[in-house]
Amino acid sequence: MAGTTPIRIKTITEFHRLNRLPGPLHPLISLVNYADIRHPEERNGMSAMFDFYSISVKRGLNYKMVYGQQPYDFDEGILFFLAPGQVLRVETDESAESKPSGWLLLVHPDFLANTALAKEIRQYGYFGYAVNEALFLSEREEVIMNGLVEHIRQELMAFTDRFSQQIIVSELAALLGYGDRFYHRQFITRDNSSKHRVLERLEILLNNYFSSQERLQQGIPTVQFVAEKLNMSPNYLSGLLKALTGLNTQQHIHEQLIAVAKQKLSATDLTVSEIAYSLGFEHVPSFSKLFKQKTRQSPVAFRRGFQKMPE
Repeated sequence: MAGTTPIRIKTITEFHRLNRLPGPLHPLISLVNYADIRHPEERNGMSAMFDFYSISVKRGLNYKMVYGQQPYDFDEGILFFLAPGQVLRVETDESAESKPSGWLLLVHPDFLANTALAKEIRQYGYFGYAVNEALFLSEREEVIMNGLVEHIRQELMAFTDRFSQQIIVSELAALLGYGDRFYHRQFITRDNSSKHRVLERLEILLNNYFSSQERLQQGIPTVQFVAEKLNMSPNYLSGLLKALTGLNTQQHIHEQLIAVAKQKLSATDLTVSEIAYSLGFEHVPSFSKLFKQKTRQSPVAFRRGFQKMPE
């Protein structure tokens, strides 16, 4: 079934029905215990697309998830985020013992309507489609997340007045904020070899791009282009690079661009206009402005100063 069209699950009620669960307490938000989800092997190879957000802590699973055409890493991670419209495929391992535990929080975008979180939620990098790295939680971090979820559970079971939605949205915002903090911590503590691989891949990608005139005819590389090539979402990649180097993806692109521009200004007879066009700029003033922002000199002043340097 891996090659079939994904099943679109439009509502949280449909999700409950598919997983043989009792109906949700609220049609737009639900909290599910993983131990209550039965017979995942029946969905082996099945792809699904949700019209709602999914946030979960998972343990003891005997199946892997393919997300954005990449296997989702659960070897060292348990916290998982999924945004509406993203395709997820389950691949079970029947030879592995399964003792699932944890929780699954489902939130339909309509539940967030007319709240600040409706606009803010997609800004979190871990909701990016190409992210394929789960978040490992320390014992203390998991206690914090479970505590917030328990508050949501209690409010869902009551949900008796006009304050309930506001309170749940506040708890959800706190949960997402902690998730952001914990992802940032993971960036910092990630194994050095893994950090170096990302930076090395980025350096190779940018070097190849700026050395290819055919590529540069398409313009300066965008953050989206770089993120796709590195198989990460733009927000996730920028957050990772910021934590590792202090520079986001756009700044890395500009650093490489300026390095190439300096080489051309110092070692060739190309005019500033020719250099600007060769680097993918459509307008020379845009190149000059960026160069001056980064070096505090105009391209002409840089070349003149370099030419005056003693042998």
